[in-house]
Amino acid sequence: MAEAEPLPIVRLRRWGRWVSAVVILALLALLGVAMAGARIEWGSVPDFLWYRVMATGLLNTVVLAVVSQGVAIVLGIVVALLRRSANPVSRWFAAGYIWLFRGLPVLLQILLWYNLALVFPVISIPFLVHAETNVLISAFTAAFLGLALNESAYMAEIVRAGLNSVDSGQTEAAKSIGMTPATTLRRVVLPQAMRVIIPPTGNDFINMLKGTSMASVIGVTELIHAANNISSGNLLVMETLLAAAVWYMVVVTVAGVGQHYLERAFGAAEAGPMARAAKALRTVPLTRSSRA
Repeated sequence: MAEAEPLPIVRLRRWGRWVSAVVILALLALLGVAMAGARIEWGSVPDFLWYRVMATGLLNTVVLAVVSQGVAIVLGIVVALLRRSANPVSRWFAAGYIWLFRGLPVLLQILLWYNLALVFPVISIPFLVHAETNVLISAFTAAFLGLALNESAYMAEIVRAGLNSVDSGQTEAAKSIGMTPATTLRRVVLPQAMRVIIPPTGNDFINMLKGTSMASVIGVTELIHAANNISSGNLLVMETLLAAAVWYMVVVTVAGVGQHYLERAFGAAEAGPMARAAKALRTVPLTRSSRA
């Protein structure tokens, strides 16, 4: 019997890839031609990047985003723990807090804080503060309160989801060997929950960087307000907005790189001794040993 001839190797033709590649390249070429013919003074854009008011706007944008996100994380952890509390009053308070600050638009919250003096001309807290509301709550403070409180409601849900992702058996095992609730949270639960918490928190921080642009409505000198200040004198609106866009992309890129390395750090921590100890807790018997 004659041996069968080997079948010829026929390369798979992926026509979809070629067609999609051609369409994408054609669209990019059309976009490049359109931008080249646009009535934009491209040479002026790099100059606007280094204007003093633009640098001030960049600094205020970063500071406002970092401070607001930091306070939101702290408040979010507290509210998430209250949401998981055995106390029904704490749970209802946390649920109402999330419902309120997550339900109202950020811009509306900023405007409410900025106009608080219309209903409370003076803020007086015994032994702490007694001042006129207009003096105490500046435009920057109003923007900070609106952004931080809104974000804290989202952070509370993110933290709660991260805590719920940890197996309850590990918490029970930690209690069985004498760990306090605070120690259990710090050394067992949070290190594992961070894997779930960090990615959405990083995305929220990037949104916070862009969300600071809403502070321009009440006169805070951030990037959008700085661009408007420059264009009001030279009427180069698109050029100044493009300069602001460049700075937004820079800070967002830096934040994205930081998020990437932070995720890698906590991913590597899973192979560390603390992670192995947390996993070992699951093997601890929870029943009393019988004695003769």
